[in-house]
Amino acid sequence: MIIAAIRSGTDPAAPLPPATFHRWLEEPLCCPKCEAAYNLVLDYDHAISRHFLNDSRRHLQILRKAIMLGHAGSHAISHFETNGVVVTAFAAPKPEPTLLMQPLTRRIQ
Repeated sequence: MIIAAIRSGTDPAAPLPPATFHRWLEEPLCCPKCEAAYNLVLDYDHAISRHFLNDSRRHLQILRKAIMLGHAGSHAISHFETNGVVVTAFAAPKPEPTLLMQPLTRRIQ
């Protein structure tokens, strides 16, 4: 089972976990120090399983810790993924800076 946590208001920074259908869970994970919230997405079959609460406990603990540690970096990471052992973090792509040109003061002939 792979669970992805995606910051609300952002798009996934990487492909979602492989599955036929994905399900967004109703209850997001929130940072205990600020107002950042992360929506959870996982495979539909795992989400409707009757053993989901027991099977996902470790995954959710590790994601909560990653979100809390992400507070130090002002939540620059917008997409976390875990398989219960390792958390993979994906940062949102930064917009490319635009080159600002100085206005011409004199007319060139």
